[in-house]
Amino acid sequence: MSPKIFLTGATGYTGGDALYALHQAHPDFEFTLLVRNEERAKLVSGQYPNAKFVYGGLDDSEVIENAAAAADIVVHTADSSDHLPAARAIAKGLSKGHTDEKPGYWIHLCGTGMLQWYDWDNDRYGQSPLPSQKYHDIEDIDRILTLPPHAFHRDCDQIVLSSNQIGGVKTLVVGPPLIYGPGRGPVNQRSIQAYNMAKFTLENGFAPVMSGEGTPEWDNVHVHDLGNFFVLAVEAALDPEKQKNPEIFGPRGYFFLEHGAHSWRELATQIAGEAKRQGYIPEAKTQDGDHKRYGANSKSVAARARKYLDWKPHGRSLKDEIPDIVAGEAKRLGK
Repeated sequence: MSPKIFLTGATGYTGGDALYALHQAHPDFEFTLLVRNEERAKLVSGQYPNAKFVYGGLDDSEVIENAAAAADIVVHTADSSDHLPAARAIAKGLSKGHTDEKPGYWIHLCGTGMLQWYDWDNDRYGQSPLPSQKYHDIEDIDRILTLPPHAFHRDCDQIVLSSNQIGGVKTLVVGPPLIYGPGRGPVNQRSIQAYNMAKFTLENGFAPVMSGEGTPEWDNVHVHDLGNFFVLAVEAALDPEKQKNPEIFGPRGYFFLEHGAHSWRELATQIAGEAKRQGYIPEAKTQDGDHKRYGANSKSVAARARKYLDWKPHGRSLKDEIPDIVAGEAKRLGK
């Protein structure tokens, strides 16, 4: 029988790209997709005519629970970092439909926004990263698993990780940083962070920089490399050896992804320069201010994916993507 995949977020940016990558690699898999209604399903079924649909939102716990119970593998991407009822429903469903001898596998999308916790707690906006703020996902796994409970996304993480103890569930958490590049899904193909910075720049005539004495930094990854990671993770859940590896599935199966790094000031300068080059603003201007969304540090090292899943990112760099980001945002704004 073909493996049964239950995926949330098919109409979203990361979920849509994950579905594309999985279907390209394994068109014979049986895909069940959570969508809000039949109208949303129509947006997806043209690209995936053999997909099955279950209808509901993330608060429809019974729908999610039943779909998870029937699946071999759950790929959860729809508001997955923060929606607690959906996470609880997946945990309950997987446990109900599986046993320790034949567990269900949960591939859960989180994000490295949680690594900003120290700057948030200590009002370090606009400061450069401290050495202790870099998290290596193998060497620092114990630090990652014991981040403060109030850290961004951490409450949802705890539901996922603790589900390994309830029977019949094995988890893999993947936390990408800033994601960029054109998605390959059927509906939303636009990311957020760099794209909103470009939109702000086009609307205001300058790129925003958080005031401060330093240069806050983040990592980044191309959405296609994230989509390809989902393929490797699903394949690992079907591999008898990798299934049993506690460094892949279980509480320690916590994967960061990165293929580049940027400072927010550097990114703002590049976006402003490109917006001027394309003729949308009169000068390549950045402006310091209270722009906290670009003011904290999130630094990770993606050693686990490279070591255990042979993940090899190939997407073009964020810097090389900036001309398309600016042009795309200008088009969306009708410029």
